[in-house]
Amino acid sequence: MEVQPLRKDHEEVTSRSHREAAVALETGLGEALRTDYFQLSEEFTPAQLAYLQRARAFVHDDVLPVINGYWERAEFPRDLVRKLGAAGLVGDGIEGYGCPVMDPLSAGLVTMELNRGDGSIGTFLGVQAGLAMRSIAMLGSQEQKQRWLPAMARVDALGAFALTEPEHGSDSVALETTARRDGEEYVIDGTKKWIGNGTVADVAVVWARDTADGQVKGFLVEKGTPGYHARLIDGKGSLRAVWQASIDLDGVRIPASNRLPRAQSFRDTAAVLASTRATCAWAALGHAVAGYDAALAYAGRRTQFGRPLAGFQLVQDRLVKMLAKVTAMQLYCRRLADLALAGRVEPTLAGLAKSHNTTAAREVLAEARDLLGGNGILLDFHVIRHMADIEAIHTFEGTATIQNLIVGRDITGLSAFGTRGA
Repeated sequence: MEVQPLRKDHEEVTSRSHREAAVALETGLGEALRTDYFQLSEEFTPAQLAYLQRARAFVHDDVLPVINGYWERAEFPRDLVRKLGAAGLVGDGIEGYGCPVMDPLSAGLVTMELNRGDGSIGTFLGVQAGLAMRSIAMLGSQEQKQRWLPAMARVDALGAFALTEPEHGSDSVALETTARRDGEEYVIDGTKKWIGNGTVADVAVVWARDTADGQVKGFLVEKGTPGYHARLIDGKGSLRAVWQASIDLDGVRIPASNRLPRAQSFRDTAAVLASTRATCAWAALGHAVAGYDAALAYAGRRTQFGRPLAGFQLVQDRLVKMLAKVTAMQLYCRRLADLALAGRVEPTLAGLAKSHNTTAAREVLAEARDLLGGNGILLDFHVIRHMADIEAIHTFEGTATIQNLIVGRDITGLSAFGTRGA
């Protein structure tokens, strides 16, 4: 029996009105909630359900019909990210300044759903809202917030977060980019790598070491500033539809007013990163749900030896083990949302969730790809794209190994890092 790609299902879904999708969601029939085995959605407020439905409608109506083409061509989907802003999904829970009002659970559900559709779109949101906008919201002046946040929430302006360097990834505390005060300006010199949106950003949050006191601080570098040279990183096998850049900062001069006034040391940078590690846990959940849903649907339709794959004992055993991992990931994320609402998401908690969920997502997607057999490597079935994309999420914002060492230091009282990480 020949099995049609999942794209057919997506076309059927996109023909439904948003109202029908909302009714299906509220009655527990929304297709993504097939994985809600512990019925967590029963506790969602109407506002939280609305964000979930809105993000899901965006994924099915706008993302899934076209994303494989963008991914295969390694093309940045400018039209999709503009629609993301118009849909009121960009803000990551930042209060005011034109950002949509959403609590931590709503923000997490949006991240989950976008990554269930595509990791590049989800990563764009993480860079735009979780890193660039949040840096300005947490550490910027009122003038900086007023200027940038409303436009970035609408995606009229794009943001980047320039921290990682060619020689400093996990040990970004040791960054070598410098900022030197010169009268009413700062002069920035250095190099950055793996900077999302770096070639297209209207404003980049650049982290550099102030030569006056040796502390890491944040600076806003606007598009067109002389000395800012960004080159697209080609040849990626993961997150192909979002662009990362290598950046040379050669005597970049910015007004002193472009320094983030509340960014006084790397501790402030780490505070921004702590929130994005929680975001990574939600993103990984979205990828895992996509893989599990695809495998379950395929196993129910694909017939071998006279019966559906889902009717074989080994296949059911594998599906249940995948569901168990997805359910555990959901519980991690649900608890993170509660702690975030109470202001209690410590770096170690976010790190543990990020490590657990990205590792579990890799395992779920590997199982899904295997269960789909030869079809598992076709983009039409989506699983291989998610399998490739989870590799980047497993690495960025601190690898799973680094997160484990951070948690290990917390539970043992002993640091396994070198001197700088102690």
